[in-house]
Amino acid sequence: MNSIRKQQGVVLFIALIVLVAMSLAGVALWRSIGTGVLIAGNIAMQRGAVTSSDAGIEGARTWLMAQGPSVLNNNQPRAYVSSWDERFDATTFDWDNLGSTPSAADSAGFTTQYVVHRLCSLPNAGHNAPNQQCLTVSVAGGSSGRVAGSYGIMPLSGTTYIYYRITSRALGPRNTVSYTQSIMY
Repeated sequence: MNSIRKQQGVVLFIALIVLVAMSLAGVALWRSIGTGVLIAGNIAMQRGAVTSSDAGIEGARTWLMAQGPSVLNNNQPRAYVSSWDERFDATTFDWDNLGSTPSAADSAGFTTQYVVHRLCSLPNAGHNAPNQQCLTVSVAGGSSGRVAGSYGIMPLSGTTYIYYRITSRALGPRNTVSYTQSIMY
């Protein structure tokens, strides 16, 4: 009977040690899961920003396709520069005053803006002006006319197209910012 009474205190002490160890393991597991959820949320926000920024590129393409040479040969008050800018930096660009009007927020809460640069050396001059240098593509052959807003239709032969650089910025929740650039003609 003496040996039973001595062992009861030892079992309680071991049970408390096991309980503390299990509590510490539970806290470590909870923190590990919380970090994984934060990382997954950040990746989802980044992908959403890139997708919204692509919508800004498409908006700029639509605007660009609707303009004639009189607009495209000259700088515009907002969102269009008729020459390349070697010092252009999307992170320091004055988006509020020089970028396009911000789009309405999409379903993910992102707004987009864009700026288009015509890839020519001289501003406010046609692509064939004296001393003008433009990045162009000339089409050697084709069988049909180019239609605005359509893809996959071959242009008429002997046509020269000027390249344009479109930079889009998407702003969203959690101070998410994404910049996307595309070159098109």
